[in-house]
Amino acid sequence: MLRSFSRFGSDRCTRFLYTSCYVNTPKIQPSKSSQLLNSYFELGRFARPTGTWLLYLPCTWSIALAAPPGHLPDIYMLTLFGVGSILMRSAGCTINDMWDKKYDMLVKRTKDRPLASGSLNLPQALLFLAVQLATSLVILLQLNWYSVFLGILSLIPVITYPLFKRVTYWPQLVLGFTLNWGVWLGYSAINGFCLFSVCTPLYLAAVFWTCTYDTIYSHQVLHSTGVLCWAILLSQVLLTL
Repeated sequence: MLRSFSRFGSDRCTRFLYTSCYVNTPKIQPSKSSQLLNSYFELGRFARPTGTWLLYLPCTWSIALAAPPGHLPDIYMLTLFGVGSILMRSAGCTINDMWDKKYDMLVKRTKDRPLASGSLNLPQALLFLAVQLATSLVILLQLNWYSVFLGILSLIPVITYPLFKRVTYWPQLVLGFTLNWGVWLGYSAINGFCLFSVCTPLYLAAVFWTCTYDTIYSHQVLHSTGVLCWAILLSQVLLTL
């Protein structure tokens, strides 16, 4: 009986200590600077590398095609394009969120993004974008001037892609042109020019590859906002059959 009483008392003491440890310990609030850094990290989607791979893979394909017969792809170029893909993918996400802020607020999947939730404002996002693009330019300037010109041209589809979701059911096509620009850039970085008989088939194949996977992805937000996409058009066509 004494043993059971001791065990009972020990259990009560353990529960008391366990409870008081969590009840009385004050919660540590993250500092404003750490919250801000976390918001920037989320804005650039650095924790989700899938988009970076989708941007990087077409670059590797063209770098491999441009390699001399019997030689492996240039490791230095593969590394350079890898870093550039991380930077430009994050810059593209920033641009997309700046354009789509009011739409992201209406979708459950995107309403917690930094701009949509209010944890970052547009001037802060613009400053972050400037840093991203400046760092990307440093990477781009390591290439030949032909490739530098192609890299600067890539900003046109990067900036305008989000706008096409408002005016056409085919934004995936524009996204394909954007994400696979590395086909041209990778080949020219090795040879100093683009051989169109080689790059064009690869580029078009990669564009349709992008259209396929992004149409599947777009089914998650069908009819959630006023944004247009290929998935909505296909669903309307199927409903009429």
